[in-house]
Amino acid sequence: MSDEDTWTTVTRLHDWLTAHQTLPPGQEIVLRVLKLSEEVGEAAQAVIGATGQNPRKGNSHTWEDVEAELCDVVITAMVALRTLTPDASAVFARHLDRVAARSLPTGEGAEPRTS
Repeated sequence: MSDEDTWTTVTRLHDWLTAHQTLPPGQEIVLRVLKLSEEVGEAAQAVIGATGQNPRKGNSHTWEDVEAELCDVVITAMVALRTLTPDASAVFARHLDRVAARSLPTGEGAEPRTS
């Protein structure tokens, strides 16, 4: 899936959620950010389960469960960003470029995107 296809799908998810939203529009972004916290908690729970750190539950999750939960975190964050701005893909690309530029040595992905 291309970046464009990914953001098209994110927009479709955003539109579907918005169509089923019963709260005022101003509260929509707040709830989507709170949903992100819930998803992060589920990822943490999966790590605890994958490492068997809860003696009562033992190894209740796999590392594949952790992968899935992390994907849910990413998707939820993308939908929240799309809720905040219709230009989410460009906002994300610019921010990723800034993070790469300050974090990666030249020649390892720090160059700005051309597309």
